[in-house]
Amino acid sequence: MNKHYQDHEVFLGEKSYKIFFGKNILENSNSIFKDYVFSKKIFVIYDSSLEHNHLPRLMNSLNNFNVNLIKVKNGEKSKSFDSLKLLLNQILSLGVTRETILIAFGGGVIGDLVGFAASVLLRGLKYIQIPSTLLAQVDSSVGGKTGINTKHGKNLVGSFYQPLFVLSDFNLLNTLNNRELLAGYAEIVKYGLIIDSNFFNWLDKNWQNIIKKNEIHRAEAIIKSCKIKSKIVEEDEFENGKRAILNLGHTFAHAFEALSKYNGSLLHGEAVALGMVQAFKLSCSLGLCKYSEFIKVKTHIENIGLPSTIDSLPIRINSSKKLWQVMQNDKKNKNGNVNFILPKSIGKVVIYDEVNYRDLDIIFEENK
Repeated sequence: MNKHYQDHEVFLGEKSYKIFFGKNILENSNSIFKDYVFSKKIFVIYDSSLEHNHLPRLMNSLNNFNVNLIKVKNGEKSKSFDSLKLLLNQILSLGVTRETILIAFGGGVIGDLVGFAASVLLRGLKYIQIPSTLLAQVDSSVGGKTGINTKHGKNLVGSFYQPLFVLSDFNLLNTLNNRELLAGYAEIVKYGLIIDSNFFNWLDKNWQNIIKKNEIHRAEAIIKSCKIKSKIVEEDEFENGKRAILNLGHTFAHAFEALSKYNGSLLHGEAVALGMVQAFKLSCSLGLCKYSEFIKVKTHIENIGLPSTIDSLPIRINSSKKLWQVMQNDKKNKNGNVNFILPKSIGKVVIYDEVNYRDLDIIFEENK
C-alpha cells in the first residue's frame, strides 16, 4: 500500500484491472501512470465543469506525456450519437494509433461516452476512468459498461469494455453540490438493498456523514460499494445472470429518464432512488416482499431528500400504459417480457418477468 492511496483489483482474467482510491490521488498518481501507461500520447476527454477546479490537478501528473485535451459539455445530452461522432472525429483528426490512451475525466456521462469511443476507435484503444462524481465513483466507472442514449431509450447502444484502471480521488467530490451527492448516494444504498442488509443498516445510521463529508465514512462507503459491484461483475461480466441484480430500480428509472428526454430535470441517481422505492412497492403488491420492508426503504429515501413518489417527478406520468410502453425498450428484456429486479427483502432480490402493465397501477396509488 502506498501512503497516498489504496487499491482493489477487479479480477477478470486478462482484462483484470485495479481501482485506486485516495485523497489527492490526482496529484500523487505519477507512479501509477508510470507503471501502467507506456504510450506517450494521451487524450484527456473531460467534463466542462472540471476545467478550472480539477483539470490542472490532473495535468500536473501528466507532465511526461503528450496530452491532447478535448472538452465535452456537462450533462446527459452529451451521451448521444452526435457527441460520439464529434468526439471520434476530433480524436482522429489529431492523430491516433493503437498505442494511444484515452482518459475519461468526468462523471458517468463522460465515462460511458469515452469508454464506448475507446471500444470502437481502431477496433479498441485502452482507456482510463477518472470518475469525478459520487455516482461514477461507486457505480458507472466500475464494470466496463459503456454506451450512449437514443430516442428509444437509455444505454441502448454500447459495449462491455473494461478500463486499464480507475483512479478514484475522493477530493473530486468536494466541489459537488448537494443534489449531485444525493444522486450518487442512491447507487450506494442500492448495494445494501440488493445483497447486503448489514451495509444498508450501516448506511441508515451514517448517511448524513457520507453526504456531509465525513472523510472516513464517505471513503468506507465508496470502497465498500466498489467491492460489492466488482465481485458481482467478476461472476458475470456480460450480464447473463447475476449482474442483472445491479439494475434494482433501473427498469423504472430508465423509463422515467426517457420520458424526461434527458433534459437535466431528473438526474440518473434521482431516477434510481425513485425506481427502487417503486420496485419495493410493486414487490409488496405481488406478495414477494413485506410491507414493512417497503416502508423502511421509502422512509430512508425520503429522509435523505431523494424522490420517493411518482408525483415528485419533473414530468407528469398519469398512466401505467404510458410507462409500460417505454419499458418495452429496456435492454434487460427477454422473450418479449419486461424484466424487473424485485426485492424479497432488504438484501435479497430476484429477477422477475411476470409483471404486466396493470400491475404498475399500484405505483400511482401514493397512499398505499
